Amino acid sequence: QVQLVESGGGLVQAGGTLRLSCAASGRTFSRYAMGWFRQAPGKEREFVAAITSTGSTTYYADSVKGRFTISGVNAKNTVYLQMNNLKPEDTAVYYCALRFGYALRDPYDYWGQGTQVTVSS
Repeated sequence: QVQLVESGGGLVQAGGTLRLSCAASGRTFSRYAMGWFRQAPGKEREFVAAITSTGSTTYYADSVKGRFTISGVNAKNTVYLQMNNLKPEDTAVYYCALRFGYALRDPYDYWGQGTQVTVSS
C-alpha cells in the first residue's frame, strides 16, 4: 500500500506564493510519477502538474504554466509544487497523486487527503 501526505496549503493574497509538499511512503518505489490535482467548490477535479520520479519530465496544465513549478527528489519520494503569482481562481483543495510508470497523463492509483489553498483578492 502507498500513503501520500500533503502539506503547505493555506491562505494567501493574490500575487502571493505557496509551496506544497507531498511525501510518499509504504513500499519500495522505482519507476513512478507523481502529480498534483485540484478541486474547487462545485467543480470537477482537474489536473495541475506531474513529474516522473527521475525529474526528467514534467507536464503542466495550461492554466498554471509559467506560474507553478513541480519538482521532486527521487531518494526522498517527495514532490513539491511551487505556486507563484497566485490568483483567486487557484483556490481549491489540492491533491497529491502517484502512479507506477512514467505515463504522466494516465490515471493515478494513489491519492493524498488533500490540502486547502485559498487565494484572496
